[in-house]
Amino acid sequence: MALRLPAIERKEQVLDVALQVFATKGFHDTSMNDIAEAAGVTKPVVYQHYESKRALFLAIIDHVGDRMIDVLATATGGLTDGQAQVEAGTIAFFKWVERDKNAFKVLFDSGTRNDDEFTIAIRRVLDRSAEAIAPLITINSNPIHLRTLAHAVAGASEGVARFLINNDVAFDGEKTGKQIANLLWAGLRGVDAE
Repeated sequence: MALRLPAIERKEQVLDVALQVFATKGFHDTSMNDIAEAAGVTKPVVYQHYESKRALFLAIIDHVGDRMIDVLATATGGLTDGQAQVEAGTIAFFKWVERDKNAFKVLFDSGTRNDDEFTIAIRRVLDRSAEAIAPLITINSNPIHLRTLAHAVAGASEGVARFLINNDVAFDGEKTGKQIANLLWAGLRGVDAE
């Protein structure tokens, strides 16, 4: 007999299992039956917590985005030196990707960018990420310029992670993070205030 979980724990379990299923099969090829089966529950239990596959996928985007931003904030919190912040944040990002490739795939490589609702949800996560990165860029410039640079930093890291995962390249998050941080820091040092 299966253990009956409290509703909040069951909802989190469904979310975590759905993340793995979506990362493996993609949004379009995943059914609510697939998720229920993987979670060891019935389909009505999944629908108790998420009204549709779309609502569940949107919840996953928010959840994964929150986790990624928390990782960055924790790594850079309390640091005041620009180079140390860039290095700590970049290493934290790549260690997160190394540890949770499925979360990265769902957020950045799920094949859902042609869907307006998903694109908007992912854009919100990317904007929040840039908002977290911008204050760490230690040049005296206007907020728009800093946000532009923050998106460049995030985009460079995302591109490298996408290359590594899509080509099934084994990597060490710490080492890769340091290498990309060195590149980013060299680039940021050469940027003029606008």
